[in-house]
Amino acid sequence: MENLTGQNMYRLVSELFPINRSITGNGTRKTLSFLSQILPEMNIFEIPSGTKVFDWIVPDEWNVNEAWIKDEEGKKIIDFSHNNLHLMGYSTPIKKTLCLEELQNHLFSLPDQPNAIPYITAYYNKGDRWGFCLKDNDRKQLRHGNYDVYIDSVLTPGHLTYGEVVLPGKEDREVLISTYICHPSMANNELSGPVVAISILDWLKKQKERKYTYRAVFIPETIGSLVYLDKHFKHLKEKLDAGFVLTCIGDNNSYSMLESRYGKTLADKVAKHVLKYHFPNFNTYSFLERGSDERQYCAPGFDLPVCSLMRTKYSCYPEYHTSLDNLDFISPEGLYGGFCVVQKCIMLLEKNHTYKTKILGEPQLGKRGLYPTISTKATNQNVRRMMNLIAYSDGTKDLIDIAETIGENCLDLIELAEKLVNFDILDILQR
Repeated sequence: MENLTGQNMYRLVSELFPINRSITGNGTRKTLSFLSQILPEMNIFEIPSGTKVFDWIVPDEWNVNEAWIKDEEGKKIIDFSHNNLHLMGYSTPIKKTLCLEELQNHLFSLPDQPNAIPYITAYYNKGDRWGFCLKDNDRKQLRHGNYDVYIDSVLTPGHLTYGEVVLPGKEDREVLISTYICHPSMANNELSGPVVAISILDWLKKQKERKYTYRAVFIPETIGSLVYLDKHFKHLKEKLDAGFVLTCIGDNNSYSMLESRYGKTLADKVAKHVLKYHFPNFNTYSFLERGSDERQYCAPGFDLPVCSLMRTKYSCYPEYHTSLDNLDFISPEGLYGGFCVVQKCIMLLEKNHTYKTKILGEPQLGKRGLYPTISTKATNQNVRRMMNLIAYSDGTKDLIDIAETIGENCLDLIELAEKLVNFDILDILQR
């Protein structure tokens, strides 16, 4: 990947935007193929339709060649090739002429957002079901008469496709990054997560040393996380220290996080601390307001240490699940800011240790050259920070807990803690 900038991230979103993605199908494969060219370490897996995963079954695979509605003059009034949101997800094939009254039963629009095309799906519907989505203003212009309806789609046994990247670290303890690749042309709700995730992985590859092993998955939402848990839950339960679901992380609004079920995992702690000191106008949502794959990772019985990182939370912006969630809604600055949040969380995880002082009583800093020879307000603050760090390094708190206790940004304490280890004042406790 070329040098990381917001512009480069935005370009990636723009290239992926037109692809018709769903929970299965060629659009998802095309998206994963595109991402694997950026990150060759990605492995792509396919799970057959009909596979039982917990209480769910992998559905048949859905692909679309063509879909439109023509009026009596033969003019296409709705065309899937112009915007893939026009077709309801998992619509079955049809070739039929209908009067307007019959057609209305298969049309979806938003009266309160008359210039938006809604995103509608029927993934797990049994039997024939089809529909088209359009702007409510356009719907109001439809005249009485007959309309030709054509959907050339294929819904047959196939596969669910997902991608996985594992970057080994010095330890076998793991951090999970999860994002989804199952929505058609929507920029923030869909593509910001995968592009931020792929950018983070590319950055991680370039780090000389990684403590953690990083596991990233690019999955269809809900059914994909269940498929992945079906295969890897025992491993994740044993090895996972923290995980982040990345979604809706490319706009210019305030940052958000959604907690794990009880909000007390390492992932919650890291995310809250980073947001508190670097993006203080952030919003926190409880698990009661869940809606993405944190539902599965944190479900009873799984209870994995996973929270969600976002800018504007899904369902909390009017453009959500409509054609207004487009390339104008996100920005290079928004995407790069999303990258920076995740990057800071990882930097903190990498350097978060539990320390214990090796000296009884206050250490004599002067003989080690750690006490300033000239006392100023600034130097006194630095000494106070150092002494507070030592005072709470009793082996019971990790660095984030200490930072919260003494009211400091943990990222600012990392270098100081390392210096105190080098001067044989603090010791890092092993797991």
